[in-house]
Amino acid sequence: MPDVITVRVQTGSNSFQKVVVKVERPTYNKPFLGGFRNMSTGVEFHNAGSQTKPKKRPDKGIQLFCRETQTVVEKNMQQQTRNTTSTQMTKIGLYVANMTDKLITPGKYFTAEEYHKRRLEAVIVLQKYFRRWHAINLVQNLKEQKRLRLAWEAQEELQKKREKEEKLRREYEKKLNPKTKEDFELLYHDLELWMQEETERINRTLTGAKRKAALCALLEEETQLIACIGMHKLNANMENQQKAILHFLHKCAQPRRWKSFDGKITEMDTQNSLRGKELLEIYRSISTRGIPKDERTSVLLTVKWTVKEHECKLTQEIVALIDREIDLMSRDVKECNLEGLRKRICTLFLQYIKIPEFNPQVAGLLKVPQDPLKLYKNVYFCHSCEKYLAATEFPIPANSRTIGRCRSCYQLDNEARQREAYFKYRLILENLRKSEVDYQDDSKIVFLVQLPDMQYLIENIWNCQSALSACSDLYDLVMVRWDKQHEWSPWNTILLTKEEADAHLKLCNLQKTYEAPFINRIEQKHIRAKNYFAQIPAMSSFLHRSNNESNANSYK
Repeated sequence: MPDVITVRVQTGSNSFQKVVVKVERPTYNKPFLGGFRNMSTGVEFHNAGSQTKPKKRPDKGIQLFCRETQTVVEKNMQQQTRNTTSTQMTKIGLYVANMTDKLITPGKYFTAEEYHKRRLEAVIVLQKYFRRWHAINLVQNLKEQKRLRLAWEAQEELQKKREKEEKLRREYEKKLNPKTKEDFELLYHDLELWMQEETERINRTLTGAKRKAALCALLEEETQLIACIGMHKLNANMENQQKAILHFLHKCAQPRRWKSFDGKITEMDTQNSLRGKELLEIYRSISTRGIPKDERTSVLLTVKWTVKEHECKLTQEIVALIDREIDLMSRDVKECNLEGLRKRICTLFLQYIKIPEFNPQVAGLLKVPQDPLKLYKNVYFCHSCEKYLAATEFPIPANSRTIGRCRSCYQLDNEARQREAYFKYRLILENLRKSEVDYQDDSKIVFLVQLPDMQYLIENIWNCQSALSACSDLYDLVMVRWDKQHEWSPWNTILLTKEEADAHLKLCNLQKTYEAPFINRIEQKHIRAKNYFAQIPAMSSFLHRSNNESNANSYK
Protein backbone atom coordinates (compact mmCIF):
# COMPACT_ATOMS: atom_id res chain seq x y z
CA MET A 1 0.00 0.00 0.00
CA PRO A 2 1.36 3.49 -0.81
CA ASP A 3 2.00 6.07 1.89
CA VAL A 4 -0.69 8.46 0.50
CA ILE A 5 -4.05 7.36 -0.95
CA THR A 6 -6.96 9.31 -2.44
CA VAL A 7 -10.43 8.45 -1.09
CA ARG A 8 -13.69 9.50 -2.83
CA VAL A 9 -16.22 10.66 -0.23
CA GLN A 10 -19.92 11.38 -0.89
CA THR A 11 -20.78 14.77 0.60
CA GLY A 12 -24.31 15.12 -0.79
CA SER A 13 -26.92 13.30 -2.81
CA ASN A 14 -25.08 13.85 -6.09
CA SER A 15 -21.85 15.42 -4.94
CA PHE A 16 -18.56 13.69 -4.25
CA GLN A 17 -15.25 14.95 -2.94
CA LYS A 18 -11.76 13.47 -3.17
CA VAL A 19 -9.86 13.45 0.11
CA VAL A 20 -6.11 12.76 0.39
CA VAL A 21 -5.39 10.38 3.27
CA LYS A 22 -1.90 9.78 4.67
CA VAL A 23 -1.31 6.22 5.83
CA GLU A 24 0.64 5.86 9.06
CA ARG A 25 2.66 2.69 9.35
CA PRO A 26 2.26 0.87 12.69
CA THR A 27 5.44 0.93 14.72
CA TYR A 28 4.25 -1.71 17.17
CA ASN A 29 2.32 -4.97 17.10
CA LYS A 30 -1.32 -4.58 18.05
CA PRO A 31 -2.48 -6.90 20.83
CA PHE A 32 -4.79 -9.80 20.09
CA LEU A 33 -8.16 -8.90 21.61
CA GLY A 34 -10.03 -12.09 20.73
CA GLY A 35 -12.54 -12.70 17.96
CA PHE A 36 -14.76 -15.35 16.42
CA ARG A 37 -14.84 -17.70 13.44
CA ASN A 38 -17.63 -18.25 10.93
CA MET A 39 -18.59 -21.95 11.26
CA SER A 40 -19.90 -22.20 7.67
CA THR A 41 -17.07 -20.48 5.79
CA GLY A 42 -14.23 -20.92 8.32
CA VAL A 43 -13.21 -17.21 8.07
CA GLU A 44 -11.73 -15.75 11.26
CA PHE A 45 -12.70 -12.25 12.47
CA HIS A 46 -10.54 -10.48 15.08
CA ASN A 47 -11.76 -7.78 17.45
CA ALA A 48 -10.25 -4.48 16.35
CA GLY A 49 -8.26 -2.35 18.71
CA SER A 50 -7.65 1.36 18.54
CA GLN A 51 -6.54 2.50 15.12
CA THR A 52 -4.68 5.52 16.39
CA LYS A 53 -1.27 5.30 17.96
CA PRO A 54 -1.44 5.79 21.76
CA LYS A 55 -0.32 9.17 22.94
CA LYS A 56 3.06 9.25 24.61
CA ARG A 57 3.65 11.10 27.85
CA PRO A 58 5.84 14.18 27.46
CA ASP A 59 9.41 13.70 28.59
CA LYS A 60 10.09 16.07 31.55
CA GLY A 61 13.74 15.11 31.84
CA ILE A 62 13.20 13.59 35.31
CA GLN A 63 13.21 9.87 35.99
CA LEU A 64 9.95 8.95 37.73
CA PHE A 65 9.09 5.87 39.77
CA CYS A 66 5.78 4.45 40.82
CA ARG A 67 4.71 4.48 44.44
CA GLU A 68 5.07 0.74 44.92
CA THR A 69 8.80 0.91 44.35
CA GLN A 70 9.29 3.81 46.75
CA THR A 71 7.67 2.37 49.91
CA VAL A 72 8.12 -0.86 51.82
CA VAL A 73 5.27 -2.58 53.61
CA GLU A 74 6.28 -3.70 57.07
CA LYS A 75 4.40 -6.17 59.29
CA ASN A 76 5.05 -6.99 62.95
CA MET A 77 4.09 -10.38 64.38
CA GLN A 78 4.52 -11.71 67.89
CA GLN A 79 5.84 -15.23 68.37
CA GLN A 80 5.56 -17.53 71.36
CA THR A 81 7.50 -20.78 71.94
CA ARG A 82 5.46 -23.95 72.02
CA ASN A 83 6.80 -25.31 75.34
CA THR A 84 6.91 -23.15 78.46
CA THR A 85 9.90 -24.03 80.70
CA SER A 86 10.87 -22.90 84.21
CA THR A 87 13.67 -23.37 86.73
CA GLN A 88 12.90 -24.64 90.25
CA MET A 89 15.14 -23.43 93.10
CA THR A 90 15.51 -24.62 96.71
CA LYS A 91 13.57 -22.65 99.29
CA ILE A 92 11.83 -23.06 102.67
CA GLY A 93 9.45 -25.94 102.41
CA LEU A 94 10.99 -27.33 99.17
CA TYR A 95 13.88 -29.78 98.77
CA VAL A 96 15.57 -30.28 95.41
CA ALA A 97 18.01 -33.21 95.15
CA ASN A 98 21.51 -32.36 93.86
CA MET A 99 22.76 -35.94 93.33
CA THR A 100 22.76 -35.58 89.52
CA ASP A 101 24.24 -32.10 89.43
CA LYS A 102 27.62 -31.56 87.76
CA LEU A 103 30.36 -29.27 88.85
CA ILE A 104 31.75 -27.31 85.90
CA THR A 105 35.07 -25.56 86.28
CA PRO A 106 36.43 -23.14 83.65
CA GLY A 107 39.32 -24.31 81.51
CA LYS A 108 42.35 -22.45 80.26
CA TYR A 109 41.38 -19.17 78.69
CA PHE A 110 42.67 -18.36 75.21
CA THR A 111 42.38 -15.16 73.30
CA ALA A 112 40.80 -14.55 69.85
CA GLU A 113 44.27 -14.35 68.30
CA GLU A 114 45.13 -17.81 69.63
CA TYR A 115 41.76 -19.13 68.42
CA HIS A 116 42.30 -17.84 64.89
CA LYS A 117 45.87 -19.12 64.92
CA ARG A 118 44.67 -22.63 65.80
CA ARG A 119 42.02 -22.44 63.08
CA LEU A 120 44.69 -21.39 60.55
CA GLU A 121 46.92 -24.34 61.52
CA ALA A 122 43.96 -26.69 61.06
CA VAL A 123 43.22 -25.17 57.62
CA ILE A 124 46.87 -25.60 56.61
CA VAL A 125 46.71 -29.29 57.58
CA LEU A 126 43.54 -29.74 55.53
CA GLN A 127 45.18 -27.96 52.58
CA LYS A 128 48.20 -30.23 52.80
CA TYR A 129 46.08 -33.37 52.63
CA PHE A 130 43.89 -31.94 49.86
CA ARG A 131 46.89 -30.90 47.78
CA ARG A 132 48.44 -34.33 48.26
CA TRP A 133 45.20 -35.97 47.10
CA HIS A 134 44.94 -33.59 44.15
CA ALA A 135 48.59 -34.18 43.15
CA ILE A 136 48.10 -37.96 43.29
CA ASN A 137 45.03 -37.70 41.04
CA LEU A 138 46.85 -35.38 38.66
CA VAL A 139 49.83 -37.71 38.36
CA GLN A 140 47.51 -40.67 37.84
CA ASN A 141 45.68 -38.80 35.07
CA LEU A 142 48.97 -37.85 33.43
CA LYS A 143 50.15 -41.45 33.61
CA GLU A 144 46.88 -42.64 32.08
CA GLN A 145 47.11 -40.06 29.29
CA LYS A 146 50.72 -41.04 28.65
CA ARG A 147 49.75 -44.71 28.53
CA LEU A 148 46.91 -44.00 26.11
CA ARG A 149 49.18 -41.79 23.99
CA LEU A 150 51.90 -44.43 23.80
CA ALA A 151 49.32 -47.10 23.00
CA TRP A 152 47.86 -44.88 20.25
CA GLU A 153 51.32 -44.15 18.82
CA ALA A 154 52.15 -47.85 18.86
CA GLN A 155 48.83 -48.63 17.19
CA GLU A 156 49.46 -45.94 14.55
CA GLU A 157 52.98 -47.20 13.98
CA LEU A 158 51.69 -50.74 13.63
CA GLN A 159 48.95 -49.53 11.27
CA LYS A 160 51.52 -47.68 9.14
CA LYS A 161 53.72 -50.74 9.07
CA ARG A 162 50.80 -52.93 8.02
CA GLU A 163 49.75 -50.45 5.34
CA LYS A 164 53.31 -50.30 4.03
CA GLU A 165 53.55 -54.08 3.99
CA GLU A 166 50.16 -54.24 2.26
CA LYS A 167 51.34 -51.73 -0.35
CA LEU A 168 54.52 -53.72 -0.95
CA ARG A 169 52.50 -56.93 -1.16
CA ARG A 170 50.08 -55.39 -3.64
CA GLU A 171 52.96 -54.00 -5.67
CA TYR A 172 54.66 -57.40 -5.67
CA GLU A 173 51.35 -59.02 -6.65
CA LYS A 174 50.97 -56.53 -9.49
CA LYS A 175 54.45 -57.33 -10.75
CA LEU A 176 53.88 -61.06 -10.37
CA ASN A 177 50.43 -61.09 -12.02
CA PRO A 178 50.14 -57.88 -14.05
CA LYS A 179 46.69 -57.06 -15.37
CA THR A 180 46.40 -53.30 -15.93
CA LYS A 181 48.48 -50.73 -17.80
CA GLU A 182 49.90 -49.43 -14.52
CA ASP A 183 51.10 -52.95 -13.60
CA PHE A 184 53.00 -53.34 -16.87
CA GLU A 185 54.32 -49.80 -16.50
CA LEU A 186 55.86 -50.79 -13.14
CA LEU A 187 57.30 -53.96 -14.72
CA TYR A 188 59.02 -52.08 -17.53
CA HIS A 189 60.30 -49.49 -15.05
CA ASP A 190 61.83 -52.22 -12.85
CA LEU A 191 63.32 -53.83 -15.96
CA GLU A 192 64.96 -50.54 -16.91
CA LEU A 193 66.36 -50.09 -13.38
CA TRP A 194 67.72 -53.64 -13.45
CA MET A 195 69.30 -53.01 -16.88
CA GLN A 196 70.99 -49.85 -15.66
CA GLU A 197 72.38 -51.59 -12.57
CA GLU A 198 73.66 -54.56 -14.59
CA THR A 199 75.19 -52.32 -17.28
CA GLU A 200 76.94 -50.22 -14.63
CA ARG A 201 78.25 -53.35 -12.90
CA ILE A 202 79.56 -54.80 -16.17
CA ASN A 203 81.22 -51.53 -17.17
CA ARG A 204 82.80 -51.25 -13.72
CA THR A 205 84.13 -54.81 -13.42
CA LEU A 206 84.83 -55.99 -16.98
CA THR A 207 86.76 -54.68 -19.96
CA GLY A 208 87.50 -55.66 -23.53
CA ALA A 209 85.96 -58.79 -25.04
CA LYS A 210 84.54 -60.00 -21.73
CA ARG A 211 82.62 -56.75 -21.38
CA LYS A 212 81.15 -57.10 -24.88
CA ALA A 213 80.18 -60.72 -24.24
CA ALA A 214 78.53 -59.80 -20.94
CA LEU A 215 76.61 -56.97 -22.59
CA CYS A 216 75.42 -59.33 -25.36
CA ALA A 217 74.25 -61.87 -22.76
CA LEU A 218 72.51 -59.07 -20.86
CA LEU A 219 70.78 -57.96 -24.07
CA GLU A 220 69.57 -61.51 -24.75
CA GLU A 221 68.27 -61.80 -21.19
CA GLU A 222 66.47 -58.46 -21.58
CA THR A 223 64.92 -59.71 -24.82
CA GLN A 224 63.63 -62.83 -23.09
CA LEU A 225 62.18 -60.79 -20.24
CA ILE A 226 60.46 -58.44 -22.70
CA ALA A 227 58.99 -61.44 -24.54
CA CYS A 228 57.76 -62.89 -21.24
CA ILE A 229 56.17 -59.55 -20.30
CA GLY A 230 54.57 -59.44 -23.75
CA MET A 231 52.99 -62.87 -23.23
CA HIS A 232 51.58 -61.75 -19.89
CA LYS A 233 50.29 -58.61 -21.58
CA LEU A 234 48.46 -60.60 -24.26
CA ASN A 235 46.79 -62.80 -21.65
CA ALA A 236 45.86 -59.78 -19.53
CA ASN A 237 44.43 -57.97 -22.56
CA MET A 238 42.22 -60.96 -23.39
CA GLU A 239 40.98 -61.16 -19.80
CA ASN A 240 40.41 -57.40 -19.58
CA GLN A 241 38.61 -57.43 -22.91
CA GLN A 242 36.22 -60.12 -21.68
CA LYS A 243 35.60 -58.13 -18.47
CA ALA A 244 34.97 -54.97 -20.48
CA ILE A 245 32.44 -56.80 -22.67
CA LEU A 246 30.55 -58.13 -19.63
CA HIS A 247 30.63 -54.68 -18.00
CA PHE A 248 29.24 -53.18 -21.21
CA LEU A 249 26.45 -55.76 -21.36
CA HIS A 250 25.62 -55.19 -17.67
CA LYS A 251 25.17 -51.50 -18.42
CA CYS A 252 22.75 -52.39 -21.22
CA ALA A 253 20.72 -54.54 -18.79
CA GLN A 254 20.52 -52.03 -15.94
CA PRO A 255 17.00 -50.79 -15.06
CA ARG A 256 16.12 -47.13 -14.71
CA ARG A 257 16.76 -45.76 -11.23
CA TRP A 258 15.71 -42.60 -9.41
CA LYS A 259 15.56 -41.39 -5.83
CA SER A 260 12.10 -40.84 -4.37
CA PHE A 261 11.04 -38.17 -1.88
CA ASP A 262 11.78 -40.43 1.11
CA GLY A 263 15.35 -41.15 -0.06
CA LYS A 264 14.71 -44.68 -1.28
CA ILE A 265 15.99 -45.84 -4.67
CA THR A 266 13.27 -46.93 -7.09
CA GLU A 267 14.10 -49.24 -10.00
CA MET A 268 11.99 -49.86 -13.06
CA ASP A 269 12.64 -52.44 -15.79
CA THR A 270 11.74 -51.13 -19.23
CA GLN A 271 11.27 -53.06 -22.43
CA ASN A 272 14.76 -52.11 -23.58
CA SER A 273 16.42 -53.15 -20.28
CA LEU A 274 14.61 -56.51 -20.36
CA ARG A 275 15.88 -57.00 -23.91
CA GLY A 276 19.41 -56.19 -22.67
CA LYS A 277 19.11 -58.75 -19.83
CA GLU A 278 17.96 -61.40 -22.28
CA LEU A 279 20.90 -60.79 -24.62
CA LEU A 280 23.32 -60.73 -21.63
CA GLU A 281 22.16 -64.16 -20.44
CA ILE A 282 22.43 -65.57 -23.97
CA TYR A 283 25.96 -64.19 -24.40
CA ARG A 284 27.02 -65.65 -21.03
CA SER A 285 25.66 -69.04 -22.04
CA ILE A 286 27.26 -69.04 -25.48
CA SER A 287 30.68 -67.96 -24.13
CA THR A 288 30.72 -70.60 -21.36
CA ARG A 289 33.15 -73.47 -21.94
CA GLY A 290 33.05 -77.10 -20.89
CA ILE A 291 29.28 -77.63 -20.97
CA PRO A 292 27.68 -80.89 -22.27
CA LYS A 293 26.63 -81.24 -25.91
CA ASP A 294 22.90 -81.19 -25.13
CA GLU A 295 23.17 -77.89 -23.25
CA ARG A 296 25.41 -76.44 -25.96
CA THR A 297 22.91 -77.41 -28.62
CA SER A 298 20.06 -75.86 -26.64
CA VAL A 299 22.04 -72.60 -26.27
CA LEU A 300 22.85 -72.50 -29.98
CA LEU A 301 19.20 -73.01 -30.88
CA THR A 302 18.23 -70.18 -28.52
CA VAL A 303 20.74 -67.89 -30.22
CA LYS A 304 19.46 -69.00 -33.63
CA TRP A 305 15.81 -68.20 -32.87
CA THR A 306 16.85 -64.89 -31.24
CA VAL A 307 18.77 -63.59 -34.24
CA LYS A 308 16.18 -64.87 -36.71
CA GLU A 309 13.81 -62.17 -35.47
CA HIS A 310 15.76 -59.70 -37.63
CA GLU A 311 16.70 -60.70 -41.16
CA CYS A 312 20.02 -59.28 -42.40
CA LYS A 313 23.42 -60.42 -43.65
CA LEU A 314 24.85 -60.58 -40.11
CA THR A 315 22.06 -62.77 -38.75
CA GLN A 316 22.28 -65.05 -41.79
CA GLU A 317 25.99 -65.55 -41.14
CA ILE A 318 25.36 -66.30 -37.45
CA VAL A 319 22.66 -68.85 -38.34
CA ALA A 320 25.00 -70.52 -40.86
CA LEU A 321 27.81 -70.81 -38.28
CA ILE A 322 25.38 -72.22 -35.67
CA ASP A 323 24.16 -74.88 -38.14
CA ARG A 324 27.76 -75.76 -38.94
CA GLU A 325 28.69 -76.19 -35.24
CA ILE A 326 25.59 -78.34 -34.57
CA ASP A 327 26.50 -80.50 -37.56
CA LEU A 328 30.12 -80.89 -36.43
CA MET A 329 29.07 -81.76 -32.86
CA SER A 330 26.73 -84.44 -34.21
CA ARG A 331 29.78 -85.98 -35.90
CA ASP A 332 31.69 -86.05 -32.56
CA VAL A 333 34.34 -83.50 -33.56
CA LYS A 334 36.72 -82.63 -30.71
CA GLU A 335 36.09 -79.40 -28.83
CA CYS A 336 39.60 -78.12 -29.48
CA ASN A 337 38.84 -78.15 -33.21
CA LEU A 338 35.61 -76.15 -32.60
CA GLU A 339 37.34 -73.40 -30.65
CA GLY A 340 37.78 -71.07 -33.62
CA LEU A 341 34.21 -71.57 -34.81
CA ARG A 342 32.82 -70.79 -31.35
CA LYS A 343 34.91 -67.62 -31.09
CA ARG A 344 33.50 -66.46 -34.44
CA ILE A 345 29.94 -67.08 -33.21
CA CYS A 346 30.62 -65.11 -29.97
CA THR A 347 32.19 -62.24 -31.91
CA LEU A 348 29.33 -62.01 -34.42
CA PHE A 349 26.70 -62.27 -31.68
CA LEU A 350 28.44 -59.45 -29.76
CA GLN A 351 28.39 -57.42 -32.96
CA TYR A 352 24.67 -58.19 -33.20
CA ILE A 353 24.16 -56.93 -29.60
CA LYS A 354 25.92 -53.63 -30.38
CA ILE A 355 23.46 -52.71 -33.14
CA PRO A 356 20.80 -50.30 -31.77
CA GLU A 357 18.12 -51.69 -34.09
CA PHE A 358 18.36 -55.07 -32.35
CA ASN A 359 19.25 -53.74 -28.85
CA PRO A 360 17.89 -50.19 -28.31
CA GLN A 361 19.53 -49.87 -24.86
CA VAL A 362 22.99 -49.83 -26.46
CA ALA A 363 22.41 -46.60 -28.40
CA GLY A 364 23.64 -44.32 -25.59
CA LEU A 365 26.68 -46.45 -24.70
CA LEU A 366 28.49 -46.74 -28.04
CA LYS A 367 31.68 -44.70 -28.42
CA VAL A 368 31.25 -44.46 -32.19
CA PRO A 369 28.13 -42.36 -32.95
CA GLN A 370 25.54 -43.76 -35.31
CA ASP A 371 25.36 -40.51 -37.25
CA PRO A 372 28.38 -40.33 -39.66
CA LEU A 373 28.34 -36.53 -39.58
CA LYS A 374 29.30 -36.57 -35.88
CA LEU A 375 32.54 -38.39 -36.71
CA TYR A 376 33.95 -35.20 -38.26
CA LYS A 377 33.83 -33.40 -34.92
CA ASN A 378 36.63 -33.75 -32.34
CA VAL A 379 38.55 -36.27 -34.47
CA TYR A 380 42.30 -35.84 -34.93
CA PHE A 381 45.03 -37.64 -36.85
CA CYS A 382 47.88 -39.38 -35.01
CA HIS A 383 51.06 -39.03 -37.08
CA SER A 384 52.71 -41.91 -35.26
CA CYS A 385 50.20 -44.75 -35.77
CA GLU A 386 48.44 -42.91 -38.67
CA LYS A 387 44.95 -43.35 -37.23
CA TYR A 388 42.04 -40.98 -36.84
CA LEU A 389 41.01 -41.00 -33.20
CA ALA A 390 38.73 -39.05 -30.85
CA ALA A 391 40.11 -36.10 -28.91
CA THR A 392 39.94 -38.09 -25.67
CA GLU A 393 42.59 -40.50 -26.99
CA PHE A 394 45.25 -37.76 -27.10
CA PRO A 395 47.08 -36.77 -23.89
CA ILE A 396 47.69 -33.03 -24.22
CA PRO A 397 50.39 -31.71 -21.83
CA ALA A 398 49.95 -28.25 -20.37
CA ASN A 399 52.92 -26.87 -22.40
CA SER A 400 51.72 -28.36 -25.71
CA ARG A 401 50.60 -26.13 -28.59
CA THR A 402 49.55 -28.85 -31.07
CA ILE A 403 47.94 -32.30 -31.03
CA GLY A 404 50.76 -34.86 -30.82
CA ARG A 405 50.71 -38.63 -30.56
CA CYS A 406 47.87 -40.70 -29.12
CA ARG A 407 47.95 -42.43 -25.75
CA SER A 408 48.84 -45.87 -27.12
CA CYS A 409 51.81 -44.42 -29.07
CA TYR A 410 53.02 -42.58 -25.96
CA GLN A 411 52.74 -45.79 -23.96
CA LEU A 412 54.57 -47.83 -26.62
CA ASP A 413 57.36 -45.25 -26.83
CA ASN A 414 57.65 -45.21 -23.02
CA GLU A 415 57.92 -49.02 -22.88
CA ALA A 416 60.57 -49.06 -25.61
CA ARG A 417 62.78 -46.14 -24.51
CA GLN A 418 62.31 -44.28 -21.23
CA ARG A 419 60.25 -46.84 -19.29
CA GLU A 420 59.05 -44.27 -16.77
CA ALA A 421 56.52 -45.30 -14.09
CA TYR A 422 53.83 -42.65 -13.55
CA PHE A 423 51.77 -44.72 -11.11
CA LYS A 424 52.91 -42.92 -7.94
CA TYR A 425 52.60 -39.50 -9.56
CA ARG A 426 49.13 -40.44 -10.79
CA LEU A 427 48.07 -41.27 -7.22
CA ILE A 428 49.36 -37.92 -5.94
CA LEU A 429 47.58 -36.05 -8.75
CA GLU A 430 44.29 -37.89 -8.18
CA ASN A 431 44.38 -37.22 -4.41
CA LEU A 432 45.17 -33.56 -5.10
CA ARG A 433 42.23 -33.20 -7.50
CA LYS A 434 39.86 -34.86 -5.02
CA SER A 435 40.94 -32.50 -2.23
CA GLU A 436 40.54 -29.46 -4.51
CA VAL A 437 37.02 -30.54 -5.45
CA ASP A 438 36.13 -30.68 -1.73
CA TYR A 439 37.06 -26.98 -1.34
CA GLN A 440 34.27 -26.04 -3.82
CA ASP A 441 35.94 -22.75 -4.79
CA ASP A 442 36.09 -23.36 -8.57
CA SER A 443 39.73 -24.47 -8.74
CA LYS A 444 40.95 -24.80 -12.33
CA ILE A 445 44.75 -24.96 -12.40
CA VAL A 446 44.93 -28.45 -10.86
CA PHE A 447 42.93 -29.87 -13.79
CA LEU A 448 45.33 -28.33 -16.33
CA VAL A 449 48.37 -30.04 -14.81
CA GLN A 450 49.21 -33.38 -16.46
CA LEU A 451 51.35 -36.31 -15.30
CA PRO A 452 54.64 -35.07 -16.87
CA ASP A 453 54.12 -31.67 -15.23
CA MET A 454 53.45 -33.32 -11.87
CA GLN A 455 56.54 -35.50 -12.29
CA TYR A 456 58.70 -32.44 -13.00
CA LEU A 457 57.20 -30.60 -10.03
CA ILE A 458 57.88 -33.47 -7.61
CA GLU A 459 61.31 -34.50 -8.89
CA ASN A 460 62.94 -31.19 -9.85
CA ILE A 461 61.26 -28.70 -7.52
CA TRP A 462 60.60 -30.75 -4.37
CA ASN A 463 63.29 -33.45 -4.86
CA CYS A 464 60.81 -36.29 -4.19
CA GLN A 465 60.74 -35.64 -0.44
CA SER A 466 58.65 -33.95 2.20
CA ALA A 467 59.49 -30.32 2.90
CA LEU A 468 59.34 -30.90 6.67
CA SER A 469 60.54 -34.43 7.44
CA ALA A 470 62.40 -35.22 4.17
CA CYS A 471 60.38 -38.44 3.81
CA SER A 472 61.00 -39.88 0.32
CA ASP A 473 58.25 -42.53 0.19
CA LEU A 474 56.00 -41.28 -2.61
CA TYR A 475 53.18 -43.56 -1.47
CA ASP A 476 52.97 -41.54 1.77
CA LEU A 477 53.36 -38.06 0.24
CA VAL A 478 50.56 -35.70 -0.78
CA MET A 479 50.43 -32.22 -2.26
CA VAL A 480 48.31 -29.59 -0.53
CA ARG A 481 47.88 -25.85 -0.63
CA TRP A 482 50.58 -23.71 0.97
CA ASP A 483 48.03 -20.95 1.65
CA LYS A 484 44.62 -22.58 1.94
CA GLN A 485 42.84 -19.27 1.30
CA HIS A 486 43.91 -19.35 -2.37
CA GLU A 487 43.39 -22.08 -4.95
CA TRP A 488 46.12 -24.66 -5.58
CA SER A 489 48.78 -23.86 -8.12
CA PRO A 490 52.42 -24.91 -8.66
CA TRP A 491 53.41 -21.67 -6.90
CA ASN A 492 50.98 -22.24 -4.00
CA THR A 493 51.75 -25.80 -2.94
CA ILE A 494 53.85 -27.87 -0.56
CA LEU A 495 54.79 -31.56 -0.57
CA LEU A 496 54.21 -33.24 2.82
CA THR A 497 53.32 -36.57 4.34
CA LYS A 498 49.66 -37.28 5.09
CA GLU A 499 50.00 -36.52 8.83
CA GLU A 500 51.99 -33.33 8.16
CA ALA A 501 49.43 -32.23 5.57
CA ASP A 502 46.55 -32.66 8.04
CA ALA A 503 48.40 -30.56 10.62
CA HIS A 504 49.40 -27.94 8.01
CA LEU A 505 45.82 -27.40 6.81
CA LYS A 506 44.71 -26.66 10.39
CA LEU A 507 47.10 -23.68 10.67
CA CYS A 508 45.69 -20.15 10.56
CA ASN A 509 48.88 -18.07 10.43
CA LEU A 510 51.86 -19.52 8.54
CA GLN A 511 54.18 -16.64 9.46
CA LYS A 512 53.82 -17.32 13.19
CA THR A 513 54.01 -21.12 12.90
CA TYR A 514 57.01 -21.61 10.62
CA GLU A 515 60.42 -20.01 10.95
CA ALA A 516 61.63 -17.42 8.47
CA PRO A 517 64.36 -19.63 6.84
CA PHE A 518 61.80 -22.38 6.14
CA ILE A 519 59.33 -19.89 4.62
CA ASN A 520 62.10 -18.42 2.44
CA ARG A 521 63.05 -21.89 1.21
CA ILE A 522 59.41 -22.63 0.28
CA GLU A 523 59.09 -19.29 -1.51
CA GLN A 524 62.22 -20.04 -3.55
CA LYS A 525 60.65 -23.32 -4.70
CA HIS A 526 57.49 -21.42 -5.64
CA ILE A 527 59.55 -18.97 -7.72
CA ARG A 528 61.23 -21.87 -9.56
CA ALA A 529 57.85 -23.45 -10.27
CA LYS A 530 56.46 -20.10 -11.45
CA ASN A 531 59.37 -19.61 -13.85
CA TYR A 532 58.86 -23.10 -15.32
CA PHE A 533 55.07 -22.91 -15.71
CA ALA A 534 55.23 -19.34 -17.07
CA GLN A 535 56.26 -20.90 -20.41
CA ILE A 536 52.91 -22.75 -20.62
CA PRO A 537 50.25 -20.71 -22.48
CA ALA A 538 47.35 -22.12 -20.45
CA MET A 539 49.03 -21.03 -17.18
CA SER A 540 49.87 -17.45 -18.22
CA SER A 541 46.45 -15.97 -17.35
CA PHE A 542 46.45 -17.60 -13.88
CA LEU A 543 50.03 -16.46 -13.34
CA HIS A 544 49.22 -12.82 -14.13
CA ARG A 545 46.19 -12.97 -11.84
CA SER A 546 48.26 -14.34 -8.93
CA ASN A 547 50.90 -11.63 -9.50
CA ASN A 548 48.23 -8.93 -9.35
CA GLU A 549 46.83 -10.38 -6.12
CA SER A 550 50.29 -10.55 -4.52
CA ASN A 551 51.04 -6.95 -5.56
CA ALA A 552 47.74 -5.80 -4.08
CA ASN A 553 48.46 -7.62 -0.80
CA SER A 554 51.96 -6.13 -0.59
CA TYR A 555 50.52 -2.63 -1.26
CA LYS A 556 48.04 -3.12 1.59
